[in-house]
Amino acid sequence: MGCAMADLQILDLLLFAAGTFVAALVTGVAGFAFGIVAAAVWLHFLSPTHTTALIVAYGLIVQGISVWKLRRSIKLARLLPFLLGAVIGVPIGVQLLHWTSPAALRISIGIVLILFSIYNLTRPQLSPATAGKTADGVIGVLNGVIGGATGLAGIVVTIWCTLRGWPRDEQRTVFQPIGVAVFLMTGSGSVGRGWSTPKRCGSL
Repeated sequence: MGCAMADLQILDLLLFAAGTFVAALVTGVAGFAFGIVAAAVWLHFLSPTHTTALIVAYGLIVQGISVWKLRRSIKLARLLPFLLGAVIGVPIGVQLLHWTSPAALRISIGIVLILFSIYNLTRPQLSPATAGKTADGVIGVLNGVIGGATGLAGIVVTIWCTLRGWPRDEQRTVFQPIGVAVFLMTGSGSVGRGWSTPKRCGSL
C-alpha cells in the first residue's frame, strides 16, 4: 500500500486528498456513500485492490464515529439477520477481489456506481416492501459480497432500508452499523491475503 501511494504523482495525490475530503463530507451529511464517492476518484489512479483497502480503512474511521453517536438507538435484533448474512457474503467477496482481474473488477465497480446513482436520481415511489428476517439475511449476504469485493459496504442495505419504508433516522441505525461490521470483516479477511504485506514498486 505504501508503495502504491509513493508512486502517485503530485496531481494524483491532490485528487486523492480532494476525493477523500468530499467523500467524508458527503458521509457526514447523508450518513453513507463514502466508498461510492471515494471510489469514483481513486479508481482513476489506484488498483481495485488498493481502492478497496483504502475504502475499508477510511470507512471504518468515518462510519465508526457516526455509529458511536447512534449507539443508543441501535437495535441488535434488527441488525442480526444482516450480520449473519454478511458473515457468509464477505468471504465470497474477498475471494472475488483476488480471483477477478483488475479490469473486470474496475468495470464491475463502475456498473455498481452507475446503477446506484440512477437509483438515487430517480428515487422510484414504491410501496414499502413487506419482508421478514430471511429476506434481511439474503440482503446481508449480497451486501457482504459487494462489500468484500469492492469495499462498498452499505449500498445494498441502504437501498433495502429505503424499500422497507423505514424513516431516515431509523435507516441510519441499520446501514451504518452494518457498514462498519462489513468493513471489519473485509479488513480481517483481507489482511492475511496481502493488504499489509510490503511489495516492491512495479510488482502491484
